[in-house]
Amino acid sequence: MEKKVTTSLTTGVIISLVIIVISIIGYITHLDQQTWFKWLSVLIFFAGVIYACTSYANQLNGNVTFGNTFAFGFKTTAVVTCLVLVFSVIFISIFPDIKEKAMDTARKQMEEKNQLSAEQIENGIAFAKKSFMVFLILGIILLYLFFGAIASLIGAAVAKKNPQSPFENQP
Repeated sequence: MEKKVTTSLTTGVIISLVIIVISIIGYITHLDQQTWFKWLSVLIFFAGVIYACTSYANQLNGNVTFGNTFAFGFKTTAVVTCLVLVFSVIFISIFPDIKEKAMDTARKQMEEKNQLSAEQIENGIAFAKKSFMVFLILGIILLYLFFGAIASLIGAAVAKKNPQSPFENQP
């Protein structure tokens, strides 16, 4: 009986659910505007994709190539990116105060740097409010695809590979 291999869809859904739960916990505990907390989900995603690649290779007893393993990791990345993107758009639509918190944090950071006038800060915040959803969507897509590609490369590099030629077992 052939061993069943976990699909990239299943792996992506599991990683996405972990990220979504952490995001909800962050919102409830008001940690969602902390810089370290924002990077926590990216770190979990990164580690999850690397683990997915190595697990995939192990499930196939190392009978994989670098390309197969990278493709599995990147497919997982695509699933996570899509699910996190849909979740984020819905979550921000349900809780619009997230946008306001983000604008307040951005304003405080601009004021602390003390490099912009009050008018420039107001113009920047007004532009960010108008373009918030566009920036959110592009940011999620670029961030997750970039880190997912790197994690897939690392996962494919560290996964145990011992590909066998299909002609080796022929009589």
